[in-house]
Amino acid sequence: MEQVVDTALGVIVTEGYEALTMRRLAGALDTGPASLYAHVVNKADLDELLIGRLCAELVLPEPDPAAWRDQIRGVCTQIRDQYLKYPGISRAALAMAPSDLETVRLTEGMLAILLAGGVAPQAAAWAIDALLLYVAAYCLEVSIARRRSAHDDVAWVLDRDELRRRFTALPAETFPHTTRHAAELTAGEGHDRFDFTLALMIDGLAHH
Repeated sequence: MEQVVDTALGVIVTEGYEALTMRRLAGALDTGPASLYAHVVNKADLDELLIGRLCAELVLPEPDPAAWRDQIRGVCTQIRDQYLKYPGISRAALAMAPSDLETVRLTEGMLAILLAGGVAPQAAAWAIDALLLYVAAYCLEVSIARRRSAHDDVAWVLDRDELRRRFTALPAETFPHTTRHAAELTAGEGHDRFDFTLALMIDGLAHH
């Protein structure tokens, strides 16, 4: 099973998550699909194993009521960095019912942090879902943009200066706010927007 997961992750690194099919994986393992199904039930089962492997590498801190915001932010950042190592893999985490022990370990750890911070159990449970959904969606968007920039000859999607020029070139009478605030709409370096959104979500929990 370890070899299956290792090989699948290797395919994702070189070709992207969308290229990973059961047939492609069987070929990479130099075996037939029938042999592969002896180890993995289906693609959904493989997806759960992949996300479980990434979760197994996460370091979950001992909950500290005085530092719970930084702790939950740190866990989300770890997940983000794991997903971005494997282009598009966060798609596997969407709409997945977590049953793998490592994914449950993650939600258990996040729940412990939020409860230690005084967040009500129901709010904490839904917050975990929202945070994981945001991290997965953010990473998927980054992966799609990078792929398009590299393969589809639309590098401008990652070029803030070009995007700003397109906004400011719009007719101001029709788009007064967009043209006036083009700099703000296109601002941000690295993961600035990710950090901003996480802060909004976590600070909202603190005041819930």
